[in-house]
This record gives sequence, structure tokens and C-alpha cells, in this order.
Amino acid sequence: MESSSGKGKKAQYYHHNHHSYNNHQPHMARSLTYHHRSTTASASGKPFWRRLLTDEPPRQRKPQPVVLYFTSLRGIRRTFEDCRAVRAILRGFRVAVDEKDLSMDSSFRTELQNRLRSYGRPVSLPQLFVDGKLIGGADEVRHLHETGELQKVLAGAAGQDPAYVCSSCGGVRFVPCRVCSGSRKIFCEEELDGRWRRCESCNENGLVRCAGCCLS
Repeated sequence: MESSSGKGKKAQYYHHNHHSYNNHQPHMARSLTYHHRSTTASASGKPFWRRLLTDEPPRQRKPQPVVLYFTSLRGIRRTFEDCRAVRAILRGFRVAVDEKDLSMDSSFRTELQNRLRSYGRPVSLPQLFVDGKLIGGADEVRHLHETGELQKVLAGAAGQDPAYVCSSCGGVRFVPCRVCSGSRKIFCEEELDGRWRRCESCNENGLVRCAGCCLS
């Protein structure tokens, strides 16, 4: 068995060599990536990268488009009154509405048919869409308005002064076609006999949508 004096010599030898080894080692800086804890991160109690994400300002969302299909014709009184009532309700919320009058442009009817087909609903007026989703007709809009839910539906829409009147169209949202001056015909000099052709820039009424107030 090893004596106590031998054990003491070994302990002194190990202590001497270990101390010399540490003194000859170069000083190693701590890694900032793996060992150093940022004071900012520790104060917030969450990783630094997560704090950056949450502290970033939220991205500005594009305003939700509000589209109303209606008619200005008085042919059917109930339909006309419903359209007028829904337009008045929307004006009260001071939001920008892209109004599409089917009596001014027949292409709006085809457009509305295609949009309602996916919902399995027949064409009826008025019809309100917000952010591409069907809200409904006059009864649905009135119900949402009475229950206070319509304000939430329109929360993401762009604002607009209800007293605003476009200086270009006077609020009609259509102007005469500049190509044919509203005649719906243009003269083609390229033709040998100089024929008149149907203007392709306007609708059946010789009108185009006002670029000053229409959203699309």
C-alpha cells in the first residue's frame, strides 16, 4: 500500500503542474454568440430575435375594397328603394365604396352573376362585397347595421368624406368616351372604303368609368 507521504508528494506535483499549465494558457475571450447573454434580451425575458420581430412596426395592410352593385333605375320600386337605403347606410360610415350601377353598364351584371354563382345565389340588387367576400343584400346589410356588426365589417375599408363629389363626373362615376366622344363609333381611314366601326373603348352607352373616383 502507498504511504501517506507518497500521496502528499503526488498531490503537490499535480497542483504545481496544473497551476503552471493555467499560467501558460492564452486568455480566451468568451463567444458572444453562445455564452454572452444580451442585457436587452434578459431584461425582456425573450430571445433577442423574437424581440426584434415583435418590436417591429406592423406592416400597413392595403385597405379592404368595398364594392356595391346596385341600380339607379326606378323600374322596380322595391329594388330602387333598397339600393338607395344601402347606399345611405354606407355613406354614414364614411368609407370609400366602389359603386357599380348595372343600369349604366351591362357588363356589371355579368360580373355580378359570376361572383354570385360561387355562392349559389341568383342575381338580385343590391349586393355588397367587402374584401372580395359577399356580405349580402339589403336585408343582410340592414341587420348588420342594426346589430352594430357592420362597423366591424367595414373597419378595414378606406375612408372617404360622404360630401365628396368628383369634379370629373359629378358623382355619376361615368364620363363620355374620349375616343368616340360617346357616339360608340369610330371612322377607320385604314379601310379601303372608309368604314365606321364600333368603338371598343366604351360600353353600350358610349361611357367609360371615371378614373378620378372609381377604384377599378
